[in-house]
Amino acid sequence: MGLLKAPENTPVWVDESRCKACDLCVSVCPTGTLAMRQAPDSTLGAMVSVVHPEDCIGCKDCELACPDFAIYVAERSEYKFAKLNDAAKARAEAIKANGFRLPS
Repeated sequence: MGLLKAPENTPVWVDESRCKACDLCVSVCPTGTLAMRQAPDSTLGAMVSVVHPEDCIGCKDCELACPDFAIYVAERSEYKFAKLNDAAKARAEAIKANGFRLPS
């Protein structure tokens, strides 16, 4: 997002006041960077969390999938993103298989 400056050393961040916990961003993340966490004060009892920011590849799939413009990815000029690796792909699959939450 060109007009927003990323928080320092942050590849992806969430505006929780805009997020309705639809989990669309988690469902499209290829690296398991995002997962849902329990949040009793949220509308659906959950909230998206950035659980592995070091594995974000900067693909912006989450930002593009968000219907509420609640998730943002840093610009490539602001952050050095990771490369997609097998461990990140496996974690993403495990999160999806576990209802978009981190496996226990």
